[in-house]
Amino acid sequence: MRKISLSLFLVLLVSFAYAQQAKYVFFFIGDGMGVNQVQGTELFRGELEGRIGLKPLEFAQFPSATTCATYSATAGVTDSAAGGTALATGKKTKNGTIGMEKDQQTSVSSVASWAKAKGCRVGIATSVSVDHATPAAFYAHNPNRSNYYEIGKDLYTAGFDFYAGSDFLDPDKKGTSESLYAMAGKNGYTIARGIADFQTKKNDAEKLILFQTEAASKIDRNSIPYAIDRKEGDLTLTDITRSAIQFMSKDLSKGFFLMIEGGKIDWACHSNDAATAFREVEDLNNAIKEAYAFYTQHPDETLIVITADHETGGLVLGTGEYALNLQVLQNQKVSESGLTRILNQLRTETGNKVSWEQVEQALRTNFGFWDKVKLTSEQEKRLREVYDRTFTGAQVKLEKSEYAQDEPLASEAKRIINEIALVGWVSGGHSAGYVPVFAIGAGAELFQGRMDNIEIPVRIAQAGGYK
Repeated sequence: MRKISLSLFLVLLVSFAYAQQAKYVFFFIGDGMGVNQVQGTELFRGELEGRIGLKPLEFAQFPSATTCATYSATAGVTDSAAGGTALATGKKTKNGTIGMEKDQQTSVSSVASWAKAKGCRVGIATSVSVDHATPAAFYAHNPNRSNYYEIGKDLYTAGFDFYAGSDFLDPDKKGTSESLYAMAGKNGYTIARGIADFQTKKNDAEKLILFQTEAASKIDRNSIPYAIDRKEGDLTLTDITRSAIQFMSKDLSKGFFLMIEGGKIDWACHSNDAATAFREVEDLNNAIKEAYAFYTQHPDETLIVITADHETGGLVLGTGEYALNLQVLQNQKVSESGLTRILNQLRTETGNKVSWEQVEQALRTNFGFWDKVKLTSEQEKRLREVYDRTFTGAQVKLEKSEYAQDEPLASEAKRIINEIALVGWVSGGHSAGYVPVFAIGAGAELFQGRMDNIEIPVRIAQAGGYK
């Protein structure tokens, strides 16, 4: 009898230790952020200080750290829909499927909805469109991740307190249906456009959707700008995170669950753009600092978890030489797509009669070529050959990646600076590589040992006391 009582006591003690420990939960997902994306960023930061070694990201120093597998129910390599669904619901599914079993008929609930059922406030935020695969996996149920309008409608059905992203991708089903913007008011939501508008509306709004400004969406509604391309006034992931915390903190008595995605790490890696990818990882780190500042005020009640849905690109740190030269990437001032826009502007200004001298100056200014980055004669020849082929009146065939179509010259410049940095890429798609998991705060000890991605939302629920 004494043994039974002692066993029961231990069970109750463990249950008490975890139940409702984490009143405030932050779940950060770096889309496409594999182990080498994190370590590459830290090595890059170290080289910028003139030394070989890591300059750790703040989130990579969290006390709990492990890795997890990412395969989907039907493929060894997942996409973001299946990967996001695994992280949101604890269920593996078929690639391309949002919030449903692999039969693509049975809906599954997410950790965000479990938090809501407990009475917590819930927020879903991203640096890409709010109806993109990863954020959608937390509130939507659809067999096809590309059904953006239907996914947008599910946003209102879920009824969470706060959403943020660049915009809706298909707000009116290509002009054939009621606008998702019009549905906002009917469902009790206030839409804020940009941070100034958010600050004006946040106090009176019961539920809120934060988008970038309409002017920004006219340029690109798919996402907010890359960190490397950012201009003053652009919405940032740090802005989004800070705004989410402000809005969720209007009633801290309820507690909250907040998922924030750094979505464009993946996009940069699809483009095999190392400099841009490392800057995006740093940008996610900056957003996490906002959550960490909240954690320091509520250390006994806050849990922060960081992971990724998959690795993208098969990033290789070292291409044969026993060396790295990552510091050279600091000379890249724009993304591959940013350089494409610069070259397109030159085409417009000159009536598509862009001289080699103009292209050369653009490369000097934006990639540091010749002045700060020495090129071999072979590398110069490659650039000139691409110029001759694409700027001499012939129709240009753009180079396509998952989320971009770029000028061949911009793509060649990116490849050359990667070569000089001694960085390689296996593909323009996803890989099955392990992704990192980091945690700090109440329940962080649950995130230890090798894991599968479906365990993460279950352990978050255990820490937060969600059923």
